[in-house]
Amino acid sequence: MADLVRYEVRAGVAWIELHAPPANTYTHAMMRELDEAILRARFDTAVHVLLLRGAGEKFFCAGADIRMLQGADPPFKYQFCLHANETLNRLESTPKLVIAALNGHAVGGGLEIALAADLRVARRGGGRIGLPEVSLGVLPGTGGTQRLVRVLGKARAIELMATGRLLEFEEALSLGLIQRILEPDGFEAQLEAWAGEFVPPARASRAVGLLKRAVQSGAEMSLQEGLALERELQQRLFESDDAAEGLAAYLEKRPPRFRGC
Repeated sequence: MADLVRYEVRAGVAWIELHAPPANTYTHAMMRELDEAILRARFDTAVHVLLLRGAGEKFFCAGADIRMLQGADPPFKYQFCLHANETLNRLESTPKLVIAALNGHAVGGGLEIALAADLRVARRGGGRIGLPEVSLGVLPGTGGTQRLVRVLGKARAIELMATGRLLEFEEALSLGLIQRILEPDGFEAQLEAWAGEFVPPARASRAVGLLKRAVQSGAEMSLQEGLALERELQQRLFESDDAAEGLAAYLEKRPPRFRGC
């Protein structure tokens, strides 16, 4: 492996870093390593949250490596997009909370990676965000056209993609594209503290994972099918240790001590 994706577990959080500074552009090799990191975190019982970030402070990710694409033939480009989509689908469907920490610019495919996360948090004044692929004569082909519309709605998503406009993080926050902005000083420590709020014993991480599945899968179903899925997942939680702990703690008027099981 080329060490293009670095992996570290700290206090229940898998820190997954895209490591190809300065812009952290991705190649087929990086996507393969990202895929492996996602699977590793998914099946690690000590991991409750996945946190994605980019190396350095200038870029989270500037998207695909244009030099790689320029010299490639059309079949490779198609397969590359297909594999990248499969990797991001795996990230989105992982039954654990995924946070994209935008330490710098997240443009093009970089934003598409972030859109496959459940929550996006950015460093104040750290960069801009957008899908400018139209300026290259192409469209956002790693899930951007499908995920952005689900966040912003049709008209706003089309406007942003058709103009290729880049947003400051503060404007992205006002649109709901980013959920939180953290201060530059102590950014990593703030990230660690915030991600820790979703980790046992403070949070029932299994419940978070299953409510994520209910939202992600249910959004593509009819209301009745979504409600049926919700009931099924709720029943699984009713049988869990954390549900027993949560109910007991409520009746005993004490903070719960969840274990993620």
